[in-house]
Amino acid sequence: MINPRTNSSLMPFQDALQAIQSNNQCLVETEDIPVYKALSRILAEDIISTINVPPADNSAMDGYALNTADWRPNQPLKVSQRIPAGTAPQPLEVNTCARIFTGAEIPAGADCVIMQENAIEQANDIEQENDIEKKSGTEKNSQVVFTQEPKPQNNIRPQGQDIRQGDVVFHKGQKILPQHIGMLANVGITDIRVYKKLKVGILTTGDELIPPGTPLQKGQIYNSNGPMLCTLIEQWGHKVEAYKHVIDDYDSTVTALTNMTRVCDFVLSCGGVSVGEEDHIKEVIEKNGTFALWKVAMKPGKPLLHAKLFNTPFLGLPGNPSSTLVTSHFFAKLALAISAGQKVSAPTGFPILAGFERNSTLKRDEFLRVNLEGDVATPHSQQSSGALHAACTCDGYLHIPANTKIEKGKPFTYFPFYCF
Repeated sequence: MINPRTNSSLMPFQDALQAIQSNNQCLVETEDIPVYKALSRILAEDIISTINVPPADNSAMDGYALNTADWRPNQPLKVSQRIPAGTAPQPLEVNTCARIFTGAEIPAGADCVIMQENAIEQANDIEQENDIEKKSGTEKNSQVVFTQEPKPQNNIRPQGQDIRQGDVVFHKGQKILPQHIGMLANVGITDIRVYKKLKVGILTTGDELIPPGTPLQKGQIYNSNGPMLCTLIEQWGHKVEAYKHVIDDYDSTVTALTNMTRVCDFVLSCGGVSVGEEDHIKEVIEKNGTFALWKVAMKPGKPLLHAKLFNTPFLGLPGNPSSTLVTSHFFAKLALAISAGQKVSAPTGFPILAGFERNSTLKRDEFLRVNLEGDVATPHSQQSSGALHAACTCDGYLHIPANTKIEKGKPFTYFPFYCF
């Protein structure tokens, strides 16, 4: 474990991500819930299909099912049955075809479907007198000539095309999205086992911070980090179990953290993790926990702290709003996801060209707030760690590795805000 009093070096950004992955594990128990309530929950078991999807060969088109061996150019085939979706077909009679509709089961003996646009109806006299049948299209006992040569399996969705019986549909640790709920319903599942929501405590610190809506006095600013962190926690699918702000006082800080660790699975703090005389978080952990990570070589976001506090996982984020946001995106989200049972790795971006240049280099990895213009990134004019507005008007982060010059047209890794 790290001793912050004797270790003043900064941990490289990638090493810090690896430390977050290595030092966290699932903290929550499981419960069974209905599928329709499972959005954003984490699967606690593999989902294995007991059926084929689709359960039988079915038609991808409105048209006619036939056996390709029965087709002859310009020779009509009798329509021997009508197969709407949801009905069980009869085996196809030899030298006939069946009127079939999208999603309907293919009758035994048929090996293709010709769409109705490539068919010419030759109705008999009985049908011409039957208004109901004329309105519903070609019916049984009429004849059809096909203008397209059929090919085996044309316009047929085969049994199990999407999912085969016995397939693992979803794996344990997967976060449930709306399309997953549709797929679970598709294989007939009504209830699933998920991990209970992670209970997260949020502590903000600082004499200068007051809640929005309170008149500002000299030296005061509004607490933006608390509401932002609460919203991020909820967006990521966890539960804010406790939220509190404390002044820069050791006794207040240790009391608040003691109470939070009793009811929360994981605790986040904001501010108070640097080396100032009024930064008490580090002192509380020195007396009541162990350090796993202390200070990261990144800008913004250097004073990051990861520890066990009263045997509860703890992540101390820096207090400047932009620093809070970037460390939340890259470290808090990862740590909480793992603790909630999700199988997840560090975020991965994609290459984007720099639309600017800078000869000076930094000894830390830098995350510039940028906008995209096509495939080129342009930085916001305000990159201060205390300025949050850039994150509201930009598209994402451009990651500049430590000791790297920025050359116009050079690719760097880009992380869009929407991926967090």
